[in-house]
Amino acid sequence: MNATALIAEDEPLLAQALKAELAAAWPGLQIVATAGDGRSAVREALRLLPQVLFFDIRMPGLDGLGAAAELADSWPTDEAPMPQLVFVTAYDEYAARAFEAEAIDYVLKPVQPERLRKTVARLQQALAAQQQPSPSTSPAVAGDALEQTLAQWRQVLTAAGAGATPPTPASAPLRMIAASDAGGSTVRMVPIDEVLYFEAADKYLRVLTATHEYLIRTPLKQLLTQLDADTFWQVHRAVVVRSAAIESVHRDEAGKLHLTLRGRAEKIPVSRLYAHLFRAM
Repeated sequence: MNATALIAEDEPLLAQALKAELAAAWPGLQIVATAGDGRSAVREALRLLPQVLFFDIRMPGLDGLGAAAELADSWPTDEAPMPQLVFVTAYDEYAARAFEAEAIDYVLKPVQPERLRKTVARLQQALAAQQQPSPSTSPAVAGDALEQTLAQWRQVLTAAGAGATPPTPASAPLRMIAASDAGGSTVRMVPIDEVLYFEAADKYLRVLTATHEYLIRTPLKQLLTQLDADTFWQVHRAVVVRSAAIESVHRDEAGKLHLTLRGRAEKIPVSRLYAHLFRAM
């Protein structure tokens, strides 16, 4: 089977080694580009629309998890199917979680030819299934194929720790947050029950209530482990909302979902990875 792929790896020698192993395991695979950081990987993937992505998890700038989440939102599904996603990592902690979650698309460094051949076989099977729909395939069938690929991405991202599904808190959920006001001169104790949503912004995390905005420095990924997963839902890689505050979900002309919350006027985007949370029952 012929296919195209992109390798994102910040260590050139490892990128070349993976490329050589893939050439042996999958002669019909064309590596259309290699990228040395997450931002370049996103840019090149959107330009070249490869069928397979081999992403290193730890890369400078935007890591592999963030790059994958960004691509899930930006991928032009009307031009090309969502690519198959494979993470390549030197840290077997990710692989252990992946196996627990039955995620299949993981390759450990240094790449072992036998393990890579299994991944290649699974990729070829997935691509063959993806190519079965004909041009006359109904939108419903095409939508099912897209959701199947997104479900695979969610599984891989969750296993890798991207938080596609909010993790269960290890201890009692957070009740109060020590946060700075907009000027940064005063620290307020904000009851968690008043928070409507959190939004990552540069080095800070915005904490939004119905009437105020505060700032904290805790990364969103770390905060998620302290929140009740039934109360706060991640709806975008940068946004977590109070589920009980969701008033409505609107789909725009491009098919993207946006939330409105009770007590807030702004519209909050929903990532493709989390759109399944709002499928009508």
